[in-house]
Amino acid sequence: MSEVEYDVIVLGGGPAGENAAAYAIAGSDRTAALVERELFGGECSYWACIPSKALLRPGAVLGLGKAMPGVSVSGPQVADVLARRDQFVHNRDDSSQVDWAKSAKIEPIRGAGRLVGERLVEVATDDGVRVLRARHAVVLATGTTAVIPDIPGVREALPWTSRDATNLTVVPRRVAIIGGGVVACETATWLAELGAAEVTMLVRGDRLLPRAERFASDMVLAGLRDTGAVTVRLHTEPQLVSRRDPEDTGVGRIHGGPVTLVLDDGELEVDELIVATGRAPATEHLGLDAVGLPPGYVEVDDQLTARDVPGAWLYAVGDVNHRAALTHMGKYQARVCGDVIAARAEGRPLDGSRFTASADHQQVPQVVYTSPEHASIGLTEHDARAAGYAVDTVELDVAVAGSALSRDDFTGHAKLVVDTTENRLLGATFVGPDMGEQLHAATIAVVGRVPLDTLWHAVPAFPAVSEFWLRLLEAWRERSAT
Repeated sequence: MSEVEYDVIVLGGGPAGENAAAYAIAGSDRTAALVERELFGGECSYWACIPSKALLRPGAVLGLGKAMPGVSVSGPQVADVLARRDQFVHNRDDSSQVDWAKSAKIEPIRGAGRLVGERLVEVATDDGVRVLRARHAVVLATGTTAVIPDIPGVREALPWTSRDATNLTVVPRRVAIIGGGVVACETATWLAELGAAEVTMLVRGDRLLPRAERFASDMVLAGLRDTGAVTVRLHTEPQLVSRRDPEDTGVGRIHGGPVTLVLDDGELEVDELIVATGRAPATEHLGLDAVGLPPGYVEVDDQLTARDVPGAWLYAVGDVNHRAALTHMGKYQARVCGDVIAARAEGRPLDGSRFTASADHQQVPQVVYTSPEHASIGLTEHDARAAGYAVDTVELDVAVAGSALSRDDFTGHAKLVVDTTENRLLGATFVGPDMGEQLHAATIAVVGRVPLDTLWHAVPAFPAVSEFWLRLLEAWRERSAT
């Protein structure tokens, strides 16, 4: 079987894979192949970030309208919301992504790729098997897949995963969600906003969003309960699941008859069950054993080079390396990875910060698009103390002229985690309407290690919501003076 040679081969055509390929060949005559077994554009484009935010935004706009005197609003038109979602995911047609790859001088190859040796990839396509050889690098960017929990009867019940929830074609009247993390909370939010009558969240732990600041978990919990449609049951996990006439009807369609969940205090019947209990690396059929790697996540160094693989030719970016399971962090890693591959291909030294991924070490920004929104960067107070920092905090309700003007029902809270040795931010958490738009200032402060004394001179515009920064710094100044 003949081989086709490329300078760079990327397995996984999502945002991380696309960026790695583009940066690795930018401004050069190097060649790249982008191998994708499903849709070019990946999980984010069709089944995760893009469709979920398309479903969540109408509810946020509706909430703002209701909180603004003089504005007349009606409920969401579900058909129109779903149609707009479909526009954003191009009805799961990836032809525009394929065209982009070609325009960037990247060859898209549709098929299932796996490693079969050093710099050697085998791709099973509809037309047969192709063998590709990389001159410089192979990049793994295959992401993760939804985990089905090990609860008796769950798999047989054909539950929805996140893919079904983001691509729903009908809003179930009664829904149970197993899980209390980001996917579970966002899904419960849009289901309630789109008219689900009963949404029951079954959370094994003692709170939602367990890695967040406690006040953030509590505010998100309160927001869900305030919908009147969402019930959150903590310390609860189904013991047994059964379904009448389960049927694989397709993504986002009701998968059969009613589902019965046996709980510790009785039974719960719903029209659909959603599992949101985590993700697993999509590496099972990737051929890791062919290059001496164990199954599971691929461990990498700060150049995104796979550890324990000689020759610095294998890389892994995005969710598959388990450093930070967020699209924006995967794209960031891919940019670093691509620059590293280019430098090594051209014999240049890896000097300078652009060749080292550092932001995914204690500097990760994230927004959870619930109502209220939860936006965070860096370390929580708990994690900062556990890491050994000398820590103090300052927090207050977001109540400034800008927030009051933005909507009549504005309720928000903000917290800064401060390294008292260096007088700089280690982390920040903001909860409230549209707090995701306030996060980047905190991200710059954390990543730039900006002293709080310097932030005092970063004057927020009046009357903007961002004036709460001034109130936080005033509170810190008073605290430091005592």
